[in-house]
Amino acid sequence: MFESKLPNSSVSIFSQMSGLASQHSAINLSQGFPEFDAPELLKNQLNFYVQQGVNQYSPSSGVPRLQQQIANLVARKYAAKIDAAEQVTVTSGATEALFVAIQTIVRPDDEVIVFDPAYDSYQPAVELAGGKTVHIALHAPDYAIDWQTVRSAVSKNTRAIIINTPHNPSGKILKSHDINALKSLVSDHNLYVISDEVYEHITFDGDIHLSMLCDEQLREKSFVISSFGKTFHSTGWKMGYCIAPAPLATEFRKIHQYVTFSSFTPAQHALADMLEQQGEHVDALSNFYQQKRDLLAQHLSDSRFTILPSQGTYFLLLDYSEVSDLNDVDFCHWLVEQAGVAAIPLSVFYKQPSNDKVIRLCFAKNDETLIEAAQILCQL
Repeated sequence: MFESKLPNSSVSIFSQMSGLASQHSAINLSQGFPEFDAPELLKNQLNFYVQQGVNQYSPSSGVPRLQQQIANLVARKYAAKIDAAEQVTVTSGATEALFVAIQTIVRPDDEVIVFDPAYDSYQPAVELAGGKTVHIALHAPDYAIDWQTVRSAVSKNTRAIIINTPHNPSGKILKSHDINALKSLVSDHNLYVISDEVYEHITFDGDIHLSMLCDEQLREKSFVISSFGKTFHSTGWKMGYCIAPAPLATEFRKIHQYVTFSSFTPAQHALADMLEQQGEHVDALSNFYQQKRDLLAQHLSDSRFTILPSQGTYFLLLDYSEVSDLNDVDFCHWLVEQAGVAAIPLSVFYKQPSNDKVIRLCFAKNDETLIEAAQILCQL
């Protein structure tokens, strides 16, 4: 009998709920992709480079012009000086970057601390590297990290901590006291940080994103992973990147070259043009998505759902305790099949299922879609 390397993995909840949404012709607020299109300049430049014949392999670490534009963006946003050629690696999406970063540093029997609810690719990648994830549960309504609990979870086998800020699915962002606590742990125990920052440009209410790149000490111990798909409404392009200190980037690239070798060449050139010519798109994302968050929350204000704070990302959490006694998985199935709205249950992001009655909605949708979904939810 064939022995699976990932015996506990199955079809992701995102694929399940999107499939049910299609089957029941429901409004899909489950999977985290925008309903609107990528910027015109980006699309036009992609077509331009394809027509110009820029269709062959690019350098494995990335098109130099795009690497430099990424370094320029980091300097502008985080006042951090990055060597584009030595530290920036373009990848086929953030999930590839996460996988490669984990394979780079995790050895058999190493432990990696993750915070639940956690993005579902972390644990399988750690297990494939021969390591073990150590899960620390965060709970509604604030999903705050108890750093003393984290410190107690560190053992002689702890190799790294995976950070996700802004956090999917909770919408929580790390604050300065979190960064200071993390820095202390990293220093005291010689740990690495894998920092999933794919929603870095989407924060609300004047809060700023505190990247690992902002702190010199953390920058030297971190793989910082970002997503063009989230930034430029182009998740289907699967384009991302990883920034790491040169010695770590060198090891990262050794594995990256055997995973994808290089990423979509014409898209890299188009993205370089987008960053160079319309960098203001990045700066406008927070206001753009805050308006959508506020629109959805406003139209849910008369519902029986409790709206939890969203400090960043394009997700909003709802507590449905006053609506149903079902567990969150069953409630999401009922919601898509009977009410016609697809959402994501939060318990699937936990190693030990949470009893919180919370679901996740994606508000990266057209205003009309958000209003129609809210009207349905208000009737429950």
